[in-house]
Amino acid sequence: MNLNKRQQFLAILAIVAVGLFVVDKLVFTPLTKSWKARTERIAKLKEAVRGGTETLKRERALREQWDTMRTNVLSRAKPEAESQMLKAFERWSQAGGVSVSSIRPQWKEAEDDYKTLECRADVAGSLPAISRFLFQIERDPMGVKVDSMELAARDTEGSQMALVIQVSGLLLNPPKPTRR
Repeated sequence: MNLNKRQQFLAILAIVAVGLFVVDKLVFTPLTKSWKARTERIAKLKEAVRGGTETLKRERALREQWDTMRTNVLSRAKPEAESQMLKAFERWSQAGGVSVSSIRPQWKEAEDDYKTLECRADVAGSLPAISRFLFQIERDPMGVKVDSMELAARDTEGSQMALVIQVSGLLLNPPKPTRR
């Protein structure tokens, strides 16, 4: 098999092209993907470090906020907690100028570290009075949140409103002792 110089050149060129293709697929492409993945991971880690640094800078304020929240939760004894919530509703309704016709408390114990006391209440009053009532709930230091509410007019003019509101109060369970 006697090849002339042109055929030899084309054969070498074809072998080099196949070799470059193989080297690209087996070496350069994996290295490029690895490099990009490493670069993305480094960027994520830098962002995590930056976030951690910012959290450390705000540690004192966060701890104070957590201490305030932890001290304003409901009492650990269920009857006392229910009493606290009922007194809070009385306080809010008096300050808001509304009438509360019924309060239905219900305990939710889905988690190990906390429980919630959900209270569904029927409230009636004028729109400004209901607004003051909601404002009182929001500004109260006790650990409560408004889960849902429905507002409807009780008369044709809309001067008397009915509010069905569900409020959750937080009760933190004592931390479990850790075994060593």
